[in-house]
Amino acid sequence: MSIGFIDFDITILLLLFLVSFCAGFVDSIAGGGGMITIPALLLSGVSPIEALGTNKLQSSFGSFSATCSFYQKGYINLQKSFPLAILVFIFSGLGTISVQFINTAFLSKFLPFLVLSFGVYFLFAPKITEESQKKPQITLLFFALAGIGFYDGFFGPGTGSFLMIALLMFGGYGLTCSLAHAKLYNFSTNFASVVFFALGGNILWGLGFIMAIGQFFGARLGSRAAIKYGIKIIKPLIVLVSFLMSAKLLYEQFML
Repeated sequence: MSIGFIDFDITILLLLFLVSFCAGFVDSIAGGGGMITIPALLLSGVSPIEALGTNKLQSSFGSFSATCSFYQKGYINLQKSFPLAILVFIFSGLGTISVQFINTAFLSKFLPFLVLSFGVYFLFAPKITEESQKKPQITLLFFALAGIGFYDGFFGPGTGSFLMIALLMFGGYGLTCSLAHAKLYNFSTNFASVVFFALGGNILWGLGFIMAIGQFFGARLGSRAAIKYGIKIIKPLIVLVSFLMSAKLLYEQFML
């Protein structure tokens, strides 16, 4: 089957669908879904820039699905969150424009250690609970989300974890509410990236929509699990995903 000038065997398409389903499940709880789908796209013969663009398309369906689930359960106040969603959209768009002209290799040097630090933080931080922790620090949250928005458009891996940390530290949310709002803002950053990758002609639409179906249902299942089990599943999975992401990134740097 030919999708976007690349011939895909039906078996490859099915595997990519299953990969995106698993990525959607994991990403809706702990982030890091792109660390599963991007290598799969590259192994399928997709070019790096098209892999980034196609991944943003399919992952936007996952973040949208998770956002809807959290919103339906009352974890998201859209009126209060909308201005920050616009903020991350703008900065993600700027990052997406930049990545199509700038080499991102330098970011891979320190990213494993940054992701590992988040895993250690979630593993040992005793104060992470379901309840709100403190008053929001709006100025710090503004700058943190602007930076993360740009990063997600420019590079992307670990964005879900970065958003959760910012919301826990500066947003005053408990763990599940932080996860819920992280999905909302991640949808906004993903959507911005889709717009600008599309303008640059760097999305394989057919393949992206096939994977989007898997993402949508995987994220719906994952978000429901997060809502049902809360901190019991969210915290351990974040720690596990952070450590696995770090190990994968370090292996790619020093062993390949």
